[in-house]
Amino acid sequence: MTELLHRGGKDYSQPEGFDDRIIVDAGRPSPIDWMRERRAERGARREEAGHNRLYRRMGSLIGRLGEEWHVLDLRELTGAERRSFLAVGPGGVFAVTVKDHGRSRVSFAGDIVQIDGKRPKYVEETRAEAKGAAEALSRSAGVSIPVMPILAFAGTGKISFYGVPKGCLVTAYHELPRVLNARGNRLATDTVDKVFELALHPTTWSAQSYATFADSYRWYKDGQPGVGADKRG
Repeated sequence: MTELLHRGGKDYSQPEGFDDRIIVDAGRPSPIDWMRERRAERGARREEAGHNRLYRRMGSLIGRLGEEWHVLDLRELTGAERRSFLAVGPGGVFAVTVKDHGRSRVSFAGDIVQIDGKRPKYVEETRAEAKGAAEALSRSAGVSIPVMPILAFAGTGKISFYGVPKGCLVTAYHELPRVLNARGNRLATDTVDKVFELALHPTTWSAQSYATFADSYRWYKDGQPGVGADKRG
């Protein structure tokens, strides 16, 4: 049989013009990989659209508190993947991490969050965002600037507590104005403006040394030890 297939030095086992050196086009993704890429792209577009909607709503919510409040998108400032915002106002400085839980019920037992049988690390993520913001702002200002973490849920499902997490505020998204306003007047208007200006500075969020800017930055006026309206948290 082998002799018949190779009669006359020609291989009759392959059709005319067939090049057995090219079996698969490695540069072209397989159908499964193509479907995964399309699914990932759709997910990224939905995530981006959802973040933009939340950012617009966040601005609207903060606007209800008054002009003395400012809100910044931490994703644009730091490149973070999570939906996080920096809110600066009379009540202090807050890093707000927003999670959309839809209609699912959210249960808290201290730091443990349970949604649909899963336990995501939402509290740890929120604290990490606030810690990173506090370190960046404090490094740039040359003074300690505490940042309070807030975990806000955008959804219609019920939120129940069997123990609240320590050092992290938890609220429904639409209740953010009430939660922020309840912190009172801890910072003077000048301090709020300076923190906001600091947060807008492009090098605040870089890992490089900020000594040059810190030396030239006047946190308080000459001869002024502090701002009287500022209160400790």
